[in-house]
Amino acid sequence: MVENSNAYRLVYSEGDLLPSVIVDRYGDYLVLQTLSQGAERLKPVLVDLLVDLLVEMFSPKGILERNDPRVRLLEGLEQRVGTLYGEVPEQVEVEQNGVTFVCELAKGQKTGGFLDQRENHQAARRYASGRVLDCFSYQGGFALTVADKCSQVEGVDFAATAVEAAQRNQERNSIRNATFREGNTFDVLKEYDEAGKRFQMIILDPPAFAKNRESVPAAQRGYKEINLRALKLLEPGGFLLTCSCSYHITEPLFLQIVAEAANDARDLWLSLSVEHSRRTILSF
Repeated sequence: MVENSNAYRLVYSEGDLLPSVIVDRYGDYLVLQTLSQGAERLKPVLVDLLVDLLVEMFSPKGILERNDPRVRLLEGLEQRVGTLYGEVPEQVEVEQNGVTFVCELAKGQKTGGFLDQRENHQAARRYASGRVLDCFSYQGGFALTVADKCSQVEGVDFAATAVEAAQRNQERNSIRNATFREGNTFDVLKEYDEAGKRFQMIILDPPAFAKNRESVPAAQRGYKEINLRALKLLEPGGFLLTCSCSYHITEPLFLQIVAEAANDARDLWLSLSVEHSRRTILSF
């Protein structure tokens, strides 16, 4: 185990005018992705620049390439994971927003963690209170970051390995008011609705529902369903923090989907309220 502090994204691909190039910093180690033919050809140059330019700032001890995303196959590139510079340990311990996480850079999702969500993890703390449900929790990024603001936090993830990672991070930080369970989020939300459970905040950070343009209609239905189910579980005045990492679901379209889910949730609440009133009147 190697202990380090500070983990964040250094290069945000198109956001930094470097299409298909991602560089994440995990303490003393960098993880590089080159996801297109052009970026792949520049990889040796990128490695040299990272070592030479960052040596005074970070003194990187190693650079790992996580070029195993399937999108590389569409570019005619092989999937590859390996060390490009120095040495990189199997596990690295880093800190984000005051919480310590153990990351497996060569095996974990994305580059070992979701560093592009670091600011959103912090933002969630401003609204978190009471009971919080973190769906698709992975290694507990949202759940553990907001835990000290809440009475109880529950994380749900479909993968047993993700649940184990979240529990490991929970123990590392001695956080007592969080629990993690394995389960399908759609089923769990339905189960909790039927059981009458309610939350002050629900966090949705699912994997991409739309992998290509052809899957957009199905993705729209999936996003609407999951947001509708989550909205039904919120306490009055509660907060829904919802995310999409589907490139083919544009921001305006995603906002439209969430708005439609909110309208349906309101209509459902109104119909239930009317039905409850009728039953109350009849009971008298």
